Amino acid sequence: MSRYHHLGQFPEKRNTIFRQPDGSLYAEQLLSSEGFSSDYTLTYHVHRPTQVSEIGTPIDIDPQFLEQDGMVSRSFKGFAVKPEDDFLKSRKPVLGNTDILISLAAPKKSVTDYFYKNSQAWEMIFVHQGSGTLKTMLGNLKFSYGDHLIIPKGIIYQMQFDTEDNRLFIVESTSPYRFPKKYV
Repeated sequence: MSRYHHLGQFPEKRNTIFRQPDGSLYAEQLLSSEGFSSDYTLTYHVHRPTQVSEIGTPIDIDPQFLEQDGMVSRSFKGFAVKPEDDFLKSRKPVLGNTDILISLAAPKKSVTDYFYKNSQAWEMIFVHQGSGTLKTMLGNLKFSYGDHLIIPKGIIYQMQFDTEDNRLFIVESTSPYRFPKKYV
């Protein structure tokens, strides 16, 4: 069963000509990692989404695992993770394989210099401590302690924090997050 949520203006039928008040076309964009066979979002933009003003230096966030022995007991002290200014650099991978990467993060400052897009995985960010706003092209979402933020693969976003005392538990999955039908 389809679920529709809409904000702003949109055409009566999807995938049709949709004009702005000045007569120019809105740019239509389908956001999906699995096409029409799964969840997708159809967006209309005033400015084409392909307009990029600048591409900065990429930040390498590939995990660096020290041990490959999977049969060792471990105890993680997540709140002992050293806080860092940058949201991406604050991520510290603790467990992972080819399907999933689990990281802990303690970002101190809001992301203001760049937007981030994880083109390889879906993200689930659990907020252990702190609050703020998740900014995406789909809208802004306030978050606080205890919230789970599900960010689909390919969504461009920015994290704005209210304070410098933040603790995040991040799970990156190569498969989409699926919710039981009784909760959808």
